[in-house]
Amino acid sequence: MKTKRWAWILGGLLAALVFIVIAVMLYIRFALPNVPLQNITVQITPERVARGQYFANHVTVCMDCHSKRAWDRFSGPPVTGTIGKGGEIFDRKMGFPGAFSSPNITPFKLNEWTDAEIYRAITSGENKDGNAMFPIMPYFAYGTLDNEDIFSIIAYIRSIPSIHNTPPPSNPAFPMNLVVRTFPRKANPATRPPESDTMKYGEYLVRASGCIECHTTAEHGQIVKELAFSGGREFIMPNGVLTSPNITPDMETGIGKMGREDFIKRFKGYDPATYNAPKLGNKDMPTIMPWTMYAGMNIKDLGAIYAYLHSLPAKMNVVVKWKPLQ
Repeated sequence: MKTKRWAWILGGLLAALVFIVIAVMLYIRFALPNVPLQNITVQITPERVARGQYFANHVTVCMDCHSKRAWDRFSGPPVTGTIGKGGEIFDRKMGFPGAFSSPNITPFKLNEWTDAEIYRAITSGENKDGNAMFPIMPYFAYGTLDNEDIFSIIAYIRSIPSIHNTPPPSNPAFPMNLVVRTFPRKANPATRPPESDTMKYGEYLVRASGCIECHTTAEHGQIVKELAFSGGREFIMPNGVLTSPNITPDMETGIGKMGREDFIKRFKGYDPATYNAPKLGNKDMPTIMPWTMYAGMNIKDLGAIYAYLHSLPAKMNVVVKWKPLQ
């Protein structure tokens, strides 16, 4: 009798557990995400368009992912005439949990969106249809930027030429298709620090530029924050494995020995006005770093980024940047 009683108890507990799991999955699937839309209307002014053009192309580099990049050339510069069309694919070959496609952000698609919906997507990760976006776009960081910078990006992408292109929908693998629905959250914008406060302004620009995303080891497509900025994130390229370098001020394995002028010169050396990205051979090392886009940052902003990076704790991490296929 006791054996039967325990069997009934265990069976009941198992049934209850299954019910709870199913209930949680249904809640996540049908109730999340649930970031409310704000009452936002962005007035398009020349000042905002100019600021947005600078940010979207040279700081947050939105057009890094939302344009076609010439991967046959070093740094994959954006192809002329494709700005905002979307269609870049991030899949399992690159270590992502599924296949993710960057959407078209030209007026061809965004004319269907309100400013509030665009703002929510950029800063919270929930799209027009109420679906969660995998954070390849670092919306967790963008949600902490100054609203005026986000409004300027919206004004700018509203003003770029419309391109007829419909990229395939993203397809996260199970269980990420459920987990990702828990990611979106309400934006928590902050005021942009004054440029005179070099350290805080540099931290703001580093956050906006997404440096941490590529220069930190990742697991299941998500960065390991304890290893922030120490490099080691692997990117599978057609002809080998690319690993991001350490950009902490470690003297041996990071950028500790690099001076401010050399840091700025490194970026400015890729200015498209004077730099013609060379074609890559089968065995040449590529890079996903959009040098030709970041090269458009002004010297003061690059200097602030340098100052902030050199204020970080130095972390030793030996990285082999390039392992070509044998």
